[in-house]
Amino acid sequence: MEINVLIEEGYEGYLEVSWLQYVAEQVLVAQDAGSRLELGLVITDQERVQQLNRSYLEKDEPTDVLAFSMLPEPLATGEPEASSPFVQPPDGVLHLGEVIISYPQAVIQAEEHRYSIKREIAILIIHGVLHLLGYEHDKPELEREMRAREAEILSHIEGGPG
Repeated sequence: MEINVLIEEGYEGYLEVSWLQYVAEQVLVAQDAGSRLELGLVITDQERVQQLNRSYLEKDEPTDVLAFSMLPEPLATGEPEASSPFVQPPDGVLHLGEVIISYPQAVIQAEEHRYSIKREIAILIIHGVLHLLGYEHDKPELEREMRAREAEILSHIEGGPG
């Protein structure tokens, strides 16, 4: 399992790479995703997240977390399809995609919810990785399922190393 972390300039001292990797790894383990996979995790600023949101999702607004899956949509929903928009390398590693988190937005939300920034970052990582694995929340029943899974994984992580 490979979790590549990029903390953009200005945010390096706030979070430990090993802890970020641990949180993402725990989501993958909880979801029994396998060990031959890779994903990227980026901690960045509001402007970068808003620019990505505008460019790729046509939403010109800041947000807390974005997930860009490299899996073809049907595969993520359990319906394999032969063609993929991305060429998968022949290394046998499943490249899930990237989770991009706005650190400033996480700070705002942590204050609103009255809990630690670290807890908010964990929630955002869980949310983003679940999206990479095919979870969605565009319908009320799917949102309930995703939120319940997030809470379950978070409780496991909060009981672990931190």
